[in-house]
Amino acid sequence: MTGTEAHDSYGEKPDPEDHNAPVGPQKDTPPPENGPGGPSDPEPPEPSSSHTPDEPPRIPMPRTSVEDTGLPLPEPAPAPLFLEHRVLKSLLGAWALAACSPEETAAVEDHLGTCGACADEALRLRDAVGLLHPPESLDLDPTLRTRVLESCLDRRPPRIPVPEWATPYDAETARLDALLQDIGDAEWHAPVRLRWFEGDEQTSRRTTVAGVIAHLLTVDGLVALTLGLDDPLEAQADTPTPAARTEAFWTTSHFPPTRSVRAPWREQAHNLVRTVAFAGGGSGRLPVSYGAFELPLRDSMLDRAFETWVHAGDIAEAVDYPYEPPSPRHLHAMIDLGARMLPTALAARRQAGLATPGQTRHLVPAGTPGRSLRLEIEGLGGGEWLIPLDSPGALPSPDHEVAHIALDGVEFCQLAAGHVPPEEAAAGQVGDREAIRDVLFAAASLSRM
Repeated sequence: MTGTEAHDSYGEKPDPEDHNAPVGPQKDTPPPENGPGGPSDPEPPEPSSSHTPDEPPRIPMPRTSVEDTGLPLPEPAPAPLFLEHRVLKSLLGAWALAACSPEETAAVEDHLGTCGACADEALRLRDAVGLLHPPESLDLDPTLRTRVLESCLDRRPPRIPVPEWATPYDAETARLDALLQDIGDAEWHAPVRLRWFEGDEQTSRRTTVAGVIAHLLTVDGLVALTLGLDDPLEAQADTPTPAARTEAFWTTSHFPPTRSVRAPWREQAHNLVRTVAFAGGGSGRLPVSYGAFELPLRDSMLDRAFETWVHAGDIAEAVDYPYEPPSPRHLHAMIDLGARMLPTALAARRQAGLATPGQTRHLVPAGTPGRSLRLEIEGLGGGEWLIPLDSPGALPSPDHEVAHIALDGVEFCQLAAGHVPPEEAAAGQVGDREAIRDVLFAAASLSRM
């Protein structure tokens, strides 16, 4: 509002040429409270060229009060609550749950500043509320990648699909690569202890995060050789076993492995998946030699997926990073591979004198039913398997079942990886105690460096 409009709203503007006009404050203008120059006085107007020395000074009209504008009046500030001590103490639980009104919250917090007993009780209640709402992990669900890919492939099938038996390796290498992307340079040298079983004893080997990736690179190289790809191992190992190839890589390196080993491992993993996709599902029957034994390519890719997950867990533990098990479908495939390898492991331990002989003096002929153990895997990826005890070629038979073992799926995998001693495996056991012991130790013997 301009000065002219303000004067017009309060009465006629006095004529500056009229020397008989009253001078000074008019009846509608309240006198100044603090005198000239006081804090409530408005700033004097700027002198204009039309103002003459004989002209009386202009006095601004008062501002319009909020009551005269018709606008809603501001809400008065609520009076603080004055509550008794027993009432304030009874409100501590609601205050910890953030269920008090603003007035009650202010009253309780003012009280906590003066009452030590209530302040201690409030801290205990607030900690208890924190336990009721545990923080959720910010990491992605390990099944998310599989679900997204399945949704995409349902809408548009791939022109060159990856065989079903190679998808666990594809998923686990992708998850490990995401973990490696998140760690810093210093964490590549964090100590990691590789653990496995030899005979009836647990053994270990100390290395670093980079050393673990170098180990995966060299053992995956056995699959690469079967597919006609380049061998990542430059020096020749004494024997084509995973342990010998890993030791050869570590000893021939001029410097300890660093994060630079991630690039060749990642490229080799992509080449393996791409090659088996172009080769088709029929390539799954190709034999992959591990020195002391062979596996068909379809089982070897599952074996590499299993070891990738296990060693990714070792790395995550070393760098204090949360890591989840594989998706249930992939976990089931890994458990199924371990269950199928148990009869051969039992026979090898029996030949080495590490397992108790069966009740029969001779092995059961191939193709005939024999003593069996029921392996029940609970949880995600679980199922039931009948394990022949007397011969790898014997037929498992529920009529000849002599024992029953129940294990969690992840715990069985940790046992097969050599991370859990057989004596400490939390298993439900019923039946022949010697057969149960032999199967648990055979499961541990599946582990290797």
